[in-house]
Amino acid sequence: MPLIELKKICKTYSETKVPVEALRDVDLQIDKGEFSAIVGPSGSGKTTALNIIGGLDDPTSGQIIVDGHDISTLKKDEMINFRLHHIGFVFQAYNLIPVFTARENVEFIMLLQKISKEEREKRAIELLTAVGLADRIDSRPSELSGGQQQRVAVARALASHPSFVLADEPTANLDSKSAISLLELMEVLNHEYGMTFVFSTHDSRVIKRAHRVITLVDGMIASDVANNAAHED
Repeated sequence: MPLIELKKICKTYSETKVPVEALRDVDLQIDKGEFSAIVGPSGSGKTTALNIIGGLDDPTSGQIIVDGHDISTLKKDEMINFRLHHIGFVFQAYNLIPVFTARENVEFIMLLQKISKEEREKRAIELLTAVGLADRIDSRPSELSGGQQQRVAVARALASHPSFVLADEPTANLDSKSAISLLELMEVLNHEYGMTFVFSTHDSRVIKRAHRVITLVDGMIASDVANNAAHED
């Protein structure tokens, strides 16, 4: 069974004078352990596809099966709870809470899951150490570089023991060195821990490292190919 499956997904935005078809009859399967990139020009539908997989946006029609659950049928509260326990998110803008320390930001998801204080603190420290921030645990976002903030975001995404991580343009606001460092970290998490990553990106550095590249054009899948070069690295 695929970890993620989109069946005949359509998404039309009707708020404008001329309706916009962001996705048209998209069929897609992602298996556990993949390191895949959804790519395409601006307006191709890649971010919309990621948002629909993550339950952040509703399709106009079609079915979404995620981790064995048909999330197409979930009510709003059920969807929030599902995301909390099954999906990790890494956003372009980091989305860290400014007044929280790195540890508190990572702990926040676990707080929502009602995990004990002792366990939250232990896992947050373990994760921040794993992403190379053992010495910045008590730093607030304003005291961290962009690359460090995105590493905190990765640690936060992993805190809930998600089935997979969705990363929307995670390198867009990073310099080249920080972007490569972040991608190497994600590769380690994928290779050593089997964490599934699905990226939405136009960054050639991400595309080069992805094991599978799914190209959207005008809301439809134009190509879906294995990146053998990435497997060989």
